Amino acid sequence: MTSLARPLHSLEDLRGKVALVTGASSGIGAAVALAFASWGMPVAVHYRSRRAEAEALVARIREGGGDAEAFAAEAKD
Repeated sequence: MTSLARPLHSLEDLRGKVALVTGASSGIGAAVALAFASWGMPVAVHYRSRRAEAEALVARIREGGGDAEAFAAEAKD
């Protein structure tokens, strides 16, 4: 069986990509969003109900010179 995933060899492989991080309003999702932003990637910050936390994360990313937007969506099923 062939894997569809391609290994990441360097951050250069992420150039021109946007990171979509689900559940990014808190916890591991927020940490992952911050990591992608620190690598220079624009970040789509997904939240289900924690709008204030998601918007605070977007503000933090922007204050650090990054690009981010928050959006709400139901991600189940």
